[in-house]
Amino acid sequence: MPAPELQTAKSRLARPAELEAQLVDDIGAFFDDPEGFVRYAFPWGQAGTPLADQSGPDSWQCDVMGEIRAALLDGADVQTAIQIAVSSGHGIGKTGLVAWIILWFMSTRDFPQVVVTANTKTQLTTKTWRELSKWHKLSINAHWFDWSATKFNHVLYPEVWFAAAIPWTEHNSEAFAGTHERHVLVIFDEASAIADKIWEVTEGAMTTPGAMWLAFGNPTQTTGRFAQCFGKFKHRWITRQVDSRTAKMANKAQIQKWIDDYGEDHDFVRVRVRGVFPRAGSLQFIGLDTVAAAQRRKAEGYQDFAKVLGVDVARHGDDQSVFTRRQGNHVWPQRKLREPDLMRLADLVALEIHEFKPDAVFIDATGMGWGVIDRLRQMGFGRLIHAVQVAERALTEARYCNKRSELWAAGKEWLEEGGCLPSDPELETDLTSPEYGYDKRMRISIESKDDMKGRGLPSPDCADSLLLTFASPIASTTATPAKSWRDRLGISRRNRGSAQAA
Repeated sequence: MPAPELQTAKSRLARPAELEAQLVDDIGAFFDDPEGFVRYAFPWGQAGTPLADQSGPDSWQCDVMGEIRAALLDGADVQTAIQIAVSSGHGIGKTGLVAWIILWFMSTRDFPQVVVTANTKTQLTTKTWRELSKWHKLSINAHWFDWSATKFNHVLYPEVWFAAAIPWTEHNSEAFAGTHERHVLVIFDEASAIADKIWEVTEGAMTTPGAMWLAFGNPTQTTGRFAQCFGKFKHRWITRQVDSRTAKMANKAQIQKWIDDYGEDHDFVRVRVRGVFPRAGSLQFIGLDTVAAAQRRKAEGYQDFAKVLGVDVARHGDDQSVFTRRQGNHVWPQRKLREPDLMRLADLVALEIHEFKPDAVFIDATGMGWGVIDRLRQMGFGRLIHAVQVAERALTEARYCNKRSELWAAGKEWLEEGGCLPSDPELETDLTSPEYGYDKRMRISIESKDDMKGRGLPSPDCADSLLLTFASPIASTTATPAKSWRDRLGISRRNRGSAQAA
């Protein structure tokens, strides 16, 4: 339906009073019925329109809108927020449903506040928000609203009756905080990749009675708040999982090719087709199954292997320093501490060396690590200490973009080939949180600590400490003991005093 070419907002509403009053009454009746609004507002099956060959919403879309209706009908005044999370495969018509819900909410409530965001600015502007423009033009009440690249508003009340497209960043999280408007709607598109911090701030907006929060996405990650909607926080959310094979819009031929190529239970098909969370995140480098298996195994036959100690030194106040003892396929429970004094931290590493008697100590030399390394060398541990520069070139440079990525690959291989881990939820989370990708030369690239923090995840200090132990092959000195513990630890006679002080 083309928009009328009228000059002002008021003139756009200058239709016969009876017709406009009837339209207002009709649409107002859909306050608690989004599906009814969608069937009424758009020209389904009408010749000469883009919907000429369509009879109405897909069944899964009706199911979601039915959940909204049921929640609203639970009471005249809903005292708690309506929160719905939809996990789906590809190509099911998700952005269309998002557009309908925005139009329904804006049309049936006076002076609403609607906030819409997505995983990336590109997704938000070129897909989610563009889809709203398409359905706005088709709606029977298109003359009520104006659409722009960032805002969708009532023509008469543009400052107080609007929906806003807001790309999220860690620095604009206040845009998702609480509001005093009577009618609040928040929509997350591709919610799996929206940082936890944005989710946490958005919870403030849900204190408004009757507020609605809808999260849509492909289940690409097993960690994060979107995944927790279906797990830890399931009691707070109405959840649905949509298989692309059941959707009218989906490309069935392409779906079948994927199933033939990968198998129905492959993570690619679970995420892209079935709308089911993967056993390992589709971008997740180390899967939860791999770590869980390592935690269940009991280490045997490791005594003849070299003892290695990995030390990850905290970079910031919210990070922690972690010591990891490993011998062959056995890892001892980690020691974790927050010690800002580098000299004191070096003393603690020295004590760890005296107690564990490792064949090598690998320390992350990035940032604050150099201070600890220098101090330990001054104390006489020079022959044991290996400074690891995780940003430097990998030994297998053709395959890994840097040393950090190579270490993660070595750790993953160790886990898959029989490595044994202590039962430690923090270590488990750290190992399974980082994502991976490829650089311009198609080399594996593991997500950096800073990028993880950008997704609202903590620094994987426990995992990094373990993975440092794979920095270089070390031969065991156990079979041929050194003449003395000082020789083994690399402590010279002239540094004896320093060592004893440590």
